[in-house]
Amino acid sequence: MVLHLPCCRASEYTGNMSSGHMPCQYRSLRQKSAGRCLPGDVSGVSGIVEMLSEYFHRLRRVRASIVARGLDGYLVTCPENRRYLSGFSAEDCGLNESSGALFIMRHEAVLLTDGRYEEQARNEAPGWRFIIYRKGLASALGGLVKDCGIRRMAYEPAYISCERFRAIRKHLDDTELVPVSGRVEAMRAVKYPLEIDAIRNAVQAAERIFHRVWHDLRPGMTEREVAWKIMEGLWKEADGPSFPPIVASGPNASLPHAVPTDRTIKSGEPVIVDMGARLRGYCSDMTRTIFAGEPDPLFREIYRIVYRAQTAAQDALKPGVTGREIDSVARSIIRESGYGREFVHSLGHGVGLAVHEAPVLSVRSRKMIRTGMVVTVEPGIYIPGRGGVRLENMALVTADGAEILNSLKWYYEY
Repeated sequence: MVLHLPCCRASEYTGNMSSGHMPCQYRSLRQKSAGRCLPGDVSGVSGIVEMLSEYFHRLRRVRASIVARGLDGYLVTCPENRRYLSGFSAEDCGLNESSGALFIMRHEAVLLTDGRYEEQARNEAPGWRFIIYRKGLASALGGLVKDCGIRRMAYEPAYISCERFRAIRKHLDDTELVPVSGRVEAMRAVKYPLEIDAIRNAVQAAERIFHRVWHDLRPGMTEREVAWKIMEGLWKEADGPSFPPIVASGPNASLPHAVPTDRTIKSGEPVIVDMGARLRGYCSDMTRTIFAGEPDPLFREIYRIVYRAQTAAQDALKPGVTGREIDSVARSIIRESGYGREFVHSLGHGVGLAVHEAPVLSVRSRKMIRTGMVVTVEPGIYIPGRGGVRLENMALVTADGAEILNSLKWYYEY
């Protein structure tokens, strides 16, 4: 049921406002089945209604949080959070650019955007009402907040620039602005079945490309040539990369986030390939270390240690343990092998609509791992000036352990 609020001026709106009831009208449902905005193998009216039901459930959870915190509204500006709650998939080109925002109230919700994204928003977010602004988000939000009597409004401090915050503050003189961090991100950390299906598909797409790289990589190729083959494949097999691929050979492999260069790959040296696909909004992330020829004894030893640390951490991954406990399993193996200082990053992170999201597997993470989370397990050892080894799988946390989503091919037995 769609509720029309007397507190909001009808002239400001150009669509349907999402209310406290499941929207009963979905325009052109069959058309949406071909859209990129829906995750997984969603097809037909029944599949789309299932996805829309998930959006409604997520929105209801946010509203419960609004009530519990004594708030009147919640401004959502994080692109992944917007998409998670509404299906609106437009991305922000930079911190100073915005494709819109969601404004969620206790009983209603509005999607605010400009004319560039109006058609996209209508197609991807059925059941929402829209404000199509022409004088900027701050001005449109100011009118909406005042008309609806919003006294306490939450916002996402990590996803709003100081300049934009000042503009909003200028238009909301009588409204208390309350920073709220991580609320939607915590919801995103535990995946719904359709999200898990989408992630599986993204993993499989990336692995099809990696399989070609594994067989084609030869001494004499440059890092950029390999990276280009990955990028080309990801645009053919998926909706593009989830992040710019890393191809790091020889001494460059000692840089965890190396950028591909014109360096020529030499026989026997380590080549770290870190890549991922984005498919229907959801990401994958995998890393393998390839040797184009026979490696020297140092890197054979390092490879064995990293593989052992990864396997042990994967075996320890289960609900009820903390991120730091899983990190410690891998880190202790590497430390006891004499390379503790050469493991310079956390063990892993969540993957979903963003390639890096909650939860985190690190020495600082005291949050519990829960069933339905999808995380990476990626220990590494990096020797400055010589090279490095990193191995990364994605894992789905199940009721009694973890399911490795990646194929266990492309490993060496040293």
